[in-house]
Amino acid sequence: MQARSDVAIVGCGPVGALLANLLGQAGLTVDIYDREHEVHALPRAVHFDGEVMRIFQAAGLADRIAGACRPSPYGARFEDPSGRTILVRQGTDGPGPQGWSGSWYFHQPLLEEILRDGLTRFTSIQVHLGREIGSIDELAARFVVGCDGARSLVRRAIGSRQVDLGMHQPWLVVDLLCDPDSPRAQALPLHSLQFCDPARPMTLVNVNGRRRRWEIMLMPGDDPERLTEPAIFWPMIARWLGPEDARIERAAVYTFHSVVQEGWRKGRLLLAGDACHQTPPFLGQGMCAGMRDASNLAWKLAAIIKDGASDALLDTYESERRPHVTEFIELAVRLGAVIQATDPAVVAERDRRFTAGTETFDFPQSQLGPGCRADAPPPAGMIFPQPRLDDGRLMDEAIGQRFAIVGETALLTHLRPDAVLLPGVGSEWLARHGARAALLRPDRYIFDVAR
Repeated sequence: MQARSDVAIVGCGPVGALLANLLGQAGLTVDIYDREHEVHALPRAVHFDGEVMRIFQAAGLADRIAGACRPSPYGARFEDPSGRTILVRQGTDGPGPQGWSGSWYFHQPLLEEILRDGLTRFTSIQVHLGREIGSIDELAARFVVGCDGARSLVRRAIGSRQVDLGMHQPWLVVDLLCDPDSPRAQALPLHSLQFCDPARPMTLVNVNGRRRRWEIMLMPGDDPERLTEPAIFWPMIARWLGPEDARIERAAVYTFHSVVQEGWRKGRLLLAGDACHQTPPFLGQGMCAGMRDASNLAWKLAAIIKDGASDALLDTYESERRPHVTEFIELAVRLGAVIQATDPAVVAERDRRFTAGTETFDFPQSQLGPGCRADAPPPAGMIFPQPRLDDGRLMDEAIGQRFAIVGETALLTHLRPDAVLLPGVGSEWLARHGARAALLRPDRYIFDVAR
């Protein structure tokens, strides 16, 4: 088949649109397809972390997205029915290691509009909305990336095998628009709350502006068809709000899954996002995982198409990303077990675990699996932090979509590689890790360090 573009992307949701923006930044020709004409109007994902904001920065969209989202210093708390806090995800006040706040809340339709509008910057990108792809054979491109969700057409063409990580639980998800003048709405917690009540586990999320989300676990005897009815929903959250305090924007029953596919590539076909993994929402990392896929894949496609790297570089995509995303999914499953405990014996064991006091945790800082990095323990394969340079810029602004070397000035003075040299940058991090220099990939993961 005559390739009409470098990359065809199936699905113009957040992952597909971000990938197209990153490929556009690299100068690649892209066709992106979506069966819908418009962005899905109702909220779905609500959270991303500092690393994802750093990827938006790489796409040249961070400032616009920051203006439309809410950085959150408050973290999340897990409380038992008595109100005792048993587990805390720490918040971050101000920029974190990635150069941005470590936690952001957003309204997905608005985020998607910004990502799609970003595509208009590139004459090399053609957006085909209202176009449903019925067969992979329709796509005349050197590479095809399926960002087409849990029922992915591209995944079926690849023939991936699904690995079940053990969680399939239906929950009612309700998004509310709160009355800003309501005293009860004003009294809602600023942090996210995991209400670990065996009688009815719930999650409360402070999203953005007037928006609040309730996630409510289905219990034996619940009728999923009727659970979205206001007369049934409102009494469940009567301790916090009533219909006089907010209106329902969306109510739907979803099954939270924990699965990962084996087989993210077959020849020119690749997968990203929900097409190759699904994460329960208890860590707020589902969409984040897909954004990391896009970041990993974008620089490798650019290296192959623009710089003549071997197609075999794409074999490192799944080998790196699948162990990384699996660690996040497994942590989300473990947190879900804390929230979803309803059996009296399991609840008693959970309560015994926390008798010594509140435990704290944070988002994992995981090592990539084996691939395009040194076969070495961390910090190889870990993401490098993003400091501000002496001229006020964030580090990535000086690098662009290239490799870079950071390290001691004396070491870097006589080097003339095809990478950006940043002498003196990251000196505190390097000292902590007993290193004198580090080689950073275009996605800012560490290829290796020099000791």
